[in-house]
Amino acid sequence: MNDLTIIPIETPSLGDRSYLAHDGQTAFVVDPQRDIDRVLDLLEAHGVRLTHVFETHIHNDYVTGGHALAERTGAAYLVNGDDDVAFERTPVSDGDEVAVGDRMVVTAILTPGHTHTHLSYALRDTVSGDQVAVFTGGSLLFGATGRPDLLGPDHTDALVHAQHDSAHRLAALLPDTAEVMPTHGFGSFCSATQSEADASTIGQEKAANPVLLQDRETWVRELLAGLSDFPAYYAHMAPRNSAGPDAPDLSAPDVADPERIRAALDGGEWVVDLRTRSVFAAGHVPGSFNFGLDGAFSTYLGWLVEWGTPLVLLGETADDVAEAQRELVRIGVERPAAAATGSPEDWVAGTGAALASYPTATFADLAQVRHHRTVAVLDVRRADEYAAGHIDGAVNIPIHEIPVRLAEVPAGEVWVHCAGGYRASVAASFVAAAGRQVVAIDDAFDEATEVGLPLTAPEAA
Repeated sequence: MNDLTIIPIETPSLGDRSYLAHDGQTAFVVDPQRDIDRVLDLLEAHGVRLTHVFETHIHNDYVTGGHALAERTGAAYLVNGDDDVAFERTPVSDGDEVAVGDRMVVTAILTPGHTHTHLSYALRDTVSGDQVAVFTGGSLLFGATGRPDLLGPDHTDALVHAQHDSAHRLAALLPDTAEVMPTHGFGSFCSATQSEADASTIGQEKAANPVLLQDRETWVRELLAGLSDFPAYYAHMAPRNSAGPDAPDLSAPDVADPERIRAALDGGEWVVDLRTRSVFAAGHVPGSFNFGLDGAFSTYLGWLVEWGTPLVLLGETADDVAEAQRELVRIGVERPAAAATGSPEDWVAGTGAALASYPTATFADLAQVRHHRTVAVLDVRRADEYAAGHIDGAVNIPIHEIPVRLAEVPAGEVWVHCAGGYRASVAASFVAAAGRQVVAIDDAFDEATEVGLPLTAPEAA
């Protein structure tokens, strides 16, 4: 008889995974993303029937597709019975066993820490008797755990201690061979720290994960000290998920001609250019902002935008616009106000507007220019990154604060950098839209040391 099949469904832009598990006939899904067509396509490709959708927790970083998927397929929707939700669900609690088909049994394990009502789900193969895997959501991650601070400071102390206990509970209940299947931890801001691992087992986590190696108070102290900012749009996710989100509308938005684009800029809408940072810098619609699809597009757009601001998307192709729409519905941005495809010349045609541009550079270029003239250096990394070491004289305005702190950008010619180039391009587009002279540094921050730029030592040193 064939082994059970578990298929990760990756959402790298948000650093998350969903899972489809099946026995060749019957399937269940854990923590599905909003765009449920990906799950439906997998069900069809594998020729299996979905009977259960499991939610590990009320998510803070994305809008779930669980409610819509269950409605679409007729599957049972299993959510912790203690969660206050506005929709019909199959309540589940600690220790409940759920048979899925003839071969799979899923056991709910209460693992508070990321939220108070967080559940993990252990999968047992009734043929072999093995505990095959545990779907840990935002509890035990690869080399880390989920953050305990997303519900606010009044809850953090209780949750961080619970998170340590929950990780130890999973390690005690499950065999070393059980695969660990987290939802977060692949770049997600829901992860307390990041790991390069792509797969793990309970045994591997026992050997390497600090939460299972350190005593509780040491781990709590070190984890809390290492937490940094998380995206502002998280505040909108749990209420949406508690309401039971419908399936998204991914149909093409209204077409924006050059006059519509100009009206959007004049009216305070955000005109968002989806192209890569190098081509945006070379020529773009004046006043537009660059959130390239080649980076964490939805994370940073959702973080920076004032919630509810209409968006006009500019992409080279209709596929680019469709990809952006898909990314945005995952965080609850339902519909762009309009969109245009083509080139920046197309987007200003007939309006009399000239294209805007600004130079890009490397840290070596910055080192050279500082020998000849004074330029301002704007570091848009997070405050904790800046504190760990920064270029002497650099002003720190974290990327997510740029829209409301543009008045604090230093005077004169501004060279903007981050750790790798993406955040710098976003910030540079805002500085340029404000009429300032800007240079975007498209380079790895490690190069600053290599080219001899003077760095300030970590503040904690």
